[in-house]
Amino acid sequence: MTRLPDFRLESYFSRWEFTARYHMTASDAQTMTLRELLDLAGDEDRAAFESLSLGYTETFGAPDLREAIAATYDRADAADVLCFAGAEEGLYLAMQVLLDAGDHAVVITPNYQAAETVPRSLCEVTGVALDPGDDWALDLDEVRAALRPNTRVVSVNFPHNPTGKVLGAADFAALARLCDERGIRLFSDEVYRGLERDRDRTLPQAADLSERALSLNVTSKALGLPGLRIGWIACRDRELLSRLERAKHYTTICNAAPSEFLARIALEARAAILERNRALIARNLPLFDAFFAEHPDLFEWRAPDGGCVAFPRYLGPEGVEEFCARLVAEAGVLLLPAGVYRSDLTPTPTDRFRIGVGRAHPEEGLAAFGEWLRSGR
Repeated sequence: MTRLPDFRLESYFSRWEFTARYHMTASDAQTMTLRELLDLAGDEDRAAFESLSLGYTETFGAPDLREAIAATYDRADAADVLCFAGAEEGLYLAMQVLLDAGDHAVVITPNYQAAETVPRSLCEVTGVALDPGDDWALDLDEVRAALRPNTRVVSVNFPHNPTGKVLGAADFAALARLCDERGIRLFSDEVYRGLERDRDRTLPQAADLSERALSLNVTSKALGLPGLRIGWIACRDRELLSRLERAKHYTTICNAAPSEFLARIALEARAAILERNRALIARNLPLFDAFFAEHPDLFEWRAPDGGCVAFPRYLGPEGVEEFCARLVAEAGVLLLPAGVYRSDLTPTPTDRFRIGVGRAHPEEGLAAFGEWLRSGR
């Protein structure tokens, strides 16, 4: 076992997220106000919210919330859902329950740091790198070659953070079958599901493909409601879900009642919220296309398949770390440099940065970005 390292992304954000003038690397879709969310509810729910008890809630999550979550799956029931305080808690506790010293896990890279560092704190981990030269493809033969007799978990994330890659449905189904054949748990981070540019490319959820698989999701990303801090895992193995529930007794114990109430409203209005956020991204992407087209000597740009982040390449001579540091310090435009996504398991690109495409009015940040570039930096 090793100690968890500093969380590079959160350390970077703690310095800049709320001080930079233009937050151009946001990983969530545009949020809404409490009033806007309550406007999506019926009169009965709005009245009930004002008289909501602020006592403890059920560790598994409120029954009506779990029903609303289960309704987003094809084969899961409310009893197959466990709620958490955001996706990070779900990821952390799942790895604690699934992995022991002597086990082995496989994770894709680059990735959200905790997807690598939490399992590495528990057991041996092998990375399988997405290929930037092949549209960030995942090679299933490499995944297969990485498996060992003691492999317990394969962890993936599609639509992918930070590249926006969406795996092909046939490959995703083949991955689920491979894990089932080997008795391995597929842990699938699906927090951007619903924001695909091509709706026909929306992947099935892992918990629908396999009784053993775990689907991680949250209100934060595709729904744009990170302030609620409500995440969940869906898994049809109820014995495993019970073990996860007991692990949660050592962390948050239960979620906040107002957050669970509001999350249920959001999930019942999920179709409308996702349509709003997909439309916003569709409006934004031509602005980003045009911006990067103006600077072909500095950037290689590819719009994401899904989600609301992309991972362009920076071609400038000083390197992406210095570029991002100067950009936020001098122009107030915040991007995430490639170092935030470096891996100890595989080589990862050192010339990329994450940019967000899901927030309203990116014109202001792009204008400041462009002015800084034109000023000679």
